[in-house]
Amino acid sequence: MSERSAAPGSLVLVESLVNTLDIESGADALDTADGRARFGLSEGEVAAARELRESLRAVLLAHAGHPPHATVTPLDELLASVPLRLTVDAADGSAALRACADADPLLSRVAAALAESLVAGTWLRLKACESVTCHWAYYDRSPAGRGRWCSMQVCGARAKMRRYRAK
Repeated sequence: MSERSAAPGSLVLVESLVNTLDIESGADALDTADGRARFGLSEGEVAAARELRESLRAVLLAHAGHPPHATVTPLDELLASVPLRLTVDAADGSAALRACADADPLLSRVAAALAESLVAGTWLRLKACESVTCHWAYYDRSPAGRGRWCSMQVCGARAKMRRYRAK
């Protein structure tokens, strides 16, 4: 949907997970084997991944100042079950967040991505499009951080045209 460049760092995982559903057409990439493979999911894990996706979408809508699109499980409740561990490499001193061995792999990757983006200061710039027929995730690179649509040429233009016609 969007012509914007991908989110930075590991936020691309969150952005791509949220964007597995095209709200306008109803197409869900998690319905396909290729879509599930992108996230390392089995068919039995799809329901939990969808719950996570919609919880993430609700938070991204909040980042953009929009109300939630649906009643969802709060993201902090989903992520509460994911213990992360800080590891430090003795050889070069590099540090990374790692999930404990028994944690859900997708939840763990999302939790680590969120933590990384909090440290980098990029989390609040990941937003969801204002358009109710879109809600596509995008990274807001505008100087003021006030982007409202995934694409000014599509969703932004439609919103402006609706406002113009309403006058």
